[in-house]
Amino acid sequence: MAEVEEEQASLNPDGVREGEETVVSPGASYTWPAIRFDVPPERACHFFSQFRAAANPNNFFKGLKWSPDGSCFLTSSEDKTLRVFTLPDHGSDVSSVCASDADEDSFVANPVVMEGEAVYDFCWYPCMSATDPISCVFATTTRDHPIHVWDSTTGQLRCTYRAYDAVDEITAAFSIAFNPAGTKIFAGYNKSVRVFDVHRPGRDFKQFSTVQGNKEGQTGIISAIAFCPAQTGLLAMGSYSQTTAICREDNMELLYVLHGQQGGVTHVMFSKDGNYLYTGGRKDPYILCWDIRRAADVVYKLYRSTEDTNQRILFDIEPFGRHLGTGGQDGLVHIYDLQSGQWISGFQAASDTVNAFSYHPYLPLAASSSGHRRFEVPDDVNGEPGLGWTENCASIWSFSFDPVTEDAAFVNDRSPSQA
Repeated sequence: MAEVEEEQASLNPDGVREGEETVVSPGASYTWPAIRFDVPPERACHFFSQFRAAANPNNFFKGLKWSPDGSCFLTSSEDKTLRVFTLPDHGSDVSSVCASDADEDSFVANPVVMEGEAVYDFCWYPCMSATDPISCVFATTTRDHPIHVWDSTTGQLRCTYRAYDAVDEITAAFSIAFNPAGTKIFAGYNKSVRVFDVHRPGRDFKQFSTVQGNKEGQTGIISAIAFCPAQTGLLAMGSYSQTTAICREDNMELLYVLHGQQGGVTHVMFSKDGNYLYTGGRKDPYILCWDIRRAADVVYKLYRSTEDTNQRILFDIEPFGRHLGTGGQDGLVHIYDLQSGQWISGFQAASDTVNAFSYHPYLPLAASSSGHRRFEVPDDVNGEPGLGWTENCASIWSFSFDPVTEDAAFVNDRSPSQA
């Protein structure tokens, strides 16, 4: 473990060893194409069979996230396992290299990481680049375990970050996120946040209470954390107490608390310019849009079908910043225009709950994961599940797109219309 800690400590904020040249992500100088949402996307790849074992035929995906460089995506599933799916040739025309047989997975996950308990949350190192193996890591937090940082190319454990409670027992984080510089890990706990220095694995951390001395602030379990991409030094924290707090990154000073979600907040995300915040809650059919410059009222609400599921439903904003995509328990993916808050289009992504939808960082692709817990007996004595390949599955979607014009700009330069 000493060697692992020494290797991790050699990372600078750009994700490379000291003295080495910084590697630029493939998407850093790439102009993201303008997707045509009026044309339904094609399912380029699908994955379902390799994670359904006879012992767990109803296993299902619980979420997925693209790596920052777009070379692969990471999934979490009910069997306490995380899988890394690497795109062939970094995603160039994935439909031509993926298996076309609906009864087979398009390609196999590698590596596969087994955790000891249920996975609460996972996230990528923000400076990750496939051309620099040292930066290829992701973090996980699981029940009754410390925070683990895994190597996404080998599946080996790099290091751990441990928090202890009042009786000196390890306590698990419910949510985790790297800061944009990749120098710290922010972890959410009950009424508190602990901040770990990436370069110092172990039990060293700073703890901040989310409840002030006068009992004001944010109560409950911190269930979601997101940083502002506009380098404003702000972060948003969602809580199961149905609130979202806006804080400063440097000293965790509480600026204000947003109220309005009908259920516990399970996902928070800033707009590309950092002026707006989108929050979603458990059993809450609406994603709320907030203007963080004047957060007195909700700007508008985006509908999705989540009234009867306890699952965390992850949504995403395209890199162009103009549209938001979200799944729901009806198996549909809904696309919304963030300028007006109006529904643009939708498509059937699965035959059950779509619990995550994520845009590729620089290609006209997106990935979705679906599934929910079932208490069904297999159809026959051989243990074969009765689920089709559109249930409890993950998919890669290929969108039609228009050539990018030189005057293309982020929609977030304009203010959304008030609802």
